[in-house]
Amino acid sequence: MTSSKYDVLGIGNAIVDVIAFTEDDFLLAHQLAKGSMHLIEEEQAEKLYQSMGPATIISGGSAANTMVGVASLGGSASFIGKVREDVLGQAFTHDIRSIGVQFETKPASTGLATARSFILVTPDGERTMNTFLGACRELGPDDIDPETVEAAEITYLEGYLWDPEDAKAAFRKAVSIAHRAGRKVALTLSDSFCVDRYRDEFRALITDGAIDILLANEHELKSLYTTSDFDSAVKALRDEAPLAVVTRSAEGSIVIDKEGVVAVPAQSIDRLVDTTGAGDLFAAGFLLGHVRGFSHEEAARLGAIAAAEIIQHLGARPETRLKDLAQENGITIS
Repeated sequence: MTSSKYDVLGIGNAIVDVIAFTEDDFLLAHQLAKGSMHLIEEEQAEKLYQSMGPATIISGGSAANTMVGVASLGGSASFIGKVREDVLGQAFTHDIRSIGVQFETKPASTGLATARSFILVTPDGERTMNTFLGACRELGPDDIDPETVEAAEITYLEGYLWDPEDAKAAFRKAVSIAHRAGRKVALTLSDSFCVDRYRDEFRALITDGAIDILLANEHELKSLYTTSDFDSAVKALRDEAPLAVVTRSAEGSIVIDKEGVVAVPAQSIDRLVDTTGAGDLFAAGFLLGHVRGFSHEEAARLGAIAAAEIIQHLGARPETRLKDLAQENGITIS
């Protein structure tokens, strides 16, 4: 296996986030289930935007956020995702490159507009997402550059993208290339919504050996094994996955492998503002820590530090250099 150019390569939806604070009454009026993710069409997107309050526009997308986190931690990152050659597509491209993430996916010149996610944040910091996938749906096998995959220690797949057949084919191509090159593949389940739709397919990816590292939150894990009992879900996951990490919000996280289960507390915060991107940034810390040879506990702690930064302000991109923040908390990233 040759030396790697990238610590982590992310493959996922290239989305621009439109974020607004709102009240629970607004969610009820629009029949939106609090804390969930809804897929919407362009016409619905326009109507929702018109009825939202003042909004902040920030480049987002789950795996893209994770790659920005890796770069902010001092790691090397690359991203594959599809935008349209339009104003929002140009903004996304500028933003992800400006922090040092390699992004060379060719934009679509025709078809649907660049994706956007309307994120409604209630006073308790919970976010409700309404996503128009747009150009994301056009990602296919031709967008997977073999040299980039071969050059990454870990290829990180975003569960949100597991929907269009072309995207599935792109994922499978990336998995095959990565494993032939002796690299690892990680998958985030992304949302219980995704798990409910593709439970059997996600389970097959794990049991067939396509996935080396699984990332999930507590709700996604329970959905994956159709149980309300967390301990039962953990036992089932331990039997199937070589390595997994499960986040539990304020209760921290657990890392699961064949040797056992390690619990890691959450990082303390001053004030919860917006949980958007918490899982994405946790993944950035854990994956980079894993690549750099950290223990499972220390990698999860690095993830907790990154997640704590993101939930104390609006948006899913760091406002503080995470490498410096890790150093302040006793973790040196070389």
